Amino acid sequence: MPRPRRGAGRNAPAPRAVGRSGRNAPVEAKPERLHKILAQSGVGSRRDMEEWIAAGRVTVNGKPAEVGQLVGPEDKVKVSGRLVHLRFGSLRLPRVVLYHKPEGQIVSRDDPEGRDSVFDFLPRMRGSRWVAVGRLDYNTSGLLLFTNSGDLANRLMHPRYNLEREYAVRVLGDLDDATLKQLAAGIELEDGPARFTTLLDAGGEGANHWYRVTLSEGRNREVRRMFEAVGATVSRLIRVRYGPFVLPARLKRGSTMELTDMDVAKLMREFGLPAPEVIQKRDKRTRK
Repeated sequence: MPRPRRGAGRNAPAPRAVGRSGRNAPVEAKPERLHKILAQSGVGSRRDMEEWIAAGRVTVNGKPAEVGQLVGPEDKVKVSGRLVHLRFGSLRLPRVVLYHKPEGQIVSRDDPEGRDSVFDFLPRMRGSRWVAVGRLDYNTSGLLLFTNSGDLANRLMHPRYNLEREYAVRVLGDLDDATLKQLAAGIELEDGPARFTTLLDAGGEGANHWYRVTLSEGRNREVRRMFEAVGATVSRLIRVRYGPFVLPARLKRGSTMELTDMDVAKLMREFGLPAPEVIQKRDKRTRK
């Protein structure tokens, strides 16, 4: 599992390509497809960028952009009227943070009700923005991942990688064996069948009982809806794992923990994305 760090690497110099002689080699910037370069620049996922381009939210040199359009370093690209700093041929590692979301926050930048947003509690960045890897609903707490790489976020969410989500679920009362077998076998929801990969009794006292469940997809409120479908009331829901990432016991609610450069590079390669070699060394910037 990648090893996180607290608050480190925010102002780290960008890794550069190294030639056979050991000297820094310049990276040639070539024209790339607009949606790809926007994702690489941390604006959002490629799919989101294609939708934004089609919706007319993106301009190139003052003109409406087209899906599949090529752009180069000399082009001025704006998203919703704001100029984007494009990263061409960049070997700069993206940032990845783990966030312990408390109940009472939304995973959105816009909310007509003015509720707290998880994005208000993340480290600040210049020139790019955080992309959420999946979501948790307003009343669910636990592990959330964020990165400024749209490509990495998309792969961490893509069904073909089949990343498990694990939750600790507290319900009112015990569930009998028949109900547990029903949940394990699968439940028919309004948006299709759903089933837990694993379902374990985690004990409890009094009126509350805990269960640990895993599933390999992330449909809206899926865990809550499955328990509600068998007549169980969920009183608390916590995501404790997303794929290889486990919610650190020492990570307090409302706090972030950032992955080291080495672990980000390893993560990129595991998901088929290019990343520079990173020399392991003591990071003096890590906050304690």
